[in-house]
Amino acid sequence: MSAIHTWACFLLCLSFASPDKTPDIIVTCSVSGECVLPCSFPPGSEETIEWFKQEVVVYKFEREEKDDNDSSEEHFKHEQFEGRAAIFPHLVARGNATLILMRSGLKDRGTYRCHVHTSSSEHNAKVIVKVEAPIRGLSLVLSRLSGYEEMKCSVRDVYPPPRVSWATEPPTFEDLRPVTRMRADKQGLYSVDSRLKRLNGQPNLIYICKVTTSYGGPSWTASLREREIRGTEGRDLTIPCHAPPYLNKPFLHWSFTNGEDTSLILTYDSQSGNSVSLRPWDNHVELDGYAVPFGDGSLRLMDPKHLQHTGSYTCVFSMPYITHTERTEVAIDNYDVDRTTADKPSYWWIVGLVVALLVVALAGMLAYLKVKGVPSKSRKDPEAVTELHLVKDSSADSHLNESSPLTVGGTNGPSAPPTGSQIT
Repeated sequence: MSAIHTWACFLLCLSFASPDKTPDIIVTCSVSGECVLPCSFPPGSEETIEWFKQEVVVYKFEREEKDDNDSSEEHFKHEQFEGRAAIFPHLVARGNATLILMRSGLKDRGTYRCHVHTSSSEHNAKVIVKVEAPIRGLSLVLSRLSGYEEMKCSVRDVYPPPRVSWATEPPTFEDLRPVTRMRADKQGLYSVDSRLKRLNGQPNLIYICKVTTSYGGPSWTASLREREIRGTEGRDLTIPCHAPPYLNKPFLHWSFTNGEDTSLILTYDSQSGNSVSLRPWDNHVELDGYAVPFGDGSLRLMDPKHLQHTGSYTCVFSMPYITHTERTEVAIDNYDVDRTTADKPSYWWIVGLVVALLVVALAGMLAYLKVKGVPSKSRKDPEAVTELHLVKDSSADSHLNESSPLTVGGTNGPSAPPTGSQIT
């Protein structure tokens, strides 16, 4: 209990020691916009209002009551605020000494003090002014100016200098090594270019660029996916577009460019479910409204034409401070060219016919050689047939000599004389 009593006494003494102490007010203003420095005081009469910046008077206002008529006069304006600073004179009697700074700039940053003196009291208030140039938009494109493909994330006229970070969807294990450059103009506003080389072998990656400021304002995120597809004239073609999972019921719009003109194809509001197709695309495109709230904004291109529908199709999912873009280069092949090519007289049938004739001729030749080279047994080998005849004749003669009485003595011995013959 003693500790609680001690803190209570300390706070009570502090409140009595500074009865006119008001908490500091922090105001964040935008470049080129109006900056409101609030100051309220107990109403009185014969008010004198002074605004200080780092203890230098930059604005002074007096109001006097004479003969039941109020007269007011701005006695002083610092050259930095000439033509830009004012209060509301008709509100001074109500205790309002708010200062309005028009066309605020970075030079207006600092600590201000509002001092009000009336016939009955004095009042002081401190206002800390921060000036920023918030992010108005974020650009993310595919660039090939460096000799290779790289993602370029850009933001212009920002203060204070922002921080840029990169990611991919799905995440990759490769180190992302972006190169970020910042430069300030004469007013102190920064332009930022951050470049990330496109990863090889991963054509379907989503590249995500996120930009944040040090004043704690909203972060901006832009993501991009690039692809190429081909179609044929007269055949329906689906151009894919899928939002990252962190987008919840975004707004969708499709556009088309052929390198010269850009036209809006359709828009879709996921909140209301309303889809609007613009002419002349209304008869050539179709969107599945049930799939868009779930991140599928694919476009069906019906009866495409070679000249009319070859080009770049851009699908953009958008929410406050977040955009996702998918850019698809679509080439519609000319149906007439394909048909002409198909209708051209083909000479392959001649080649086929020649090959078939060669095969038939070769088969006939092989058959002829087979028939000629494999005759009957009696005509198989003329020399063998002649030798066979000789062997047969020799065998027949031998048999005849052995059986005939004229050849009993054999062929080598003397023959016996015939019976009845006279020997000389």
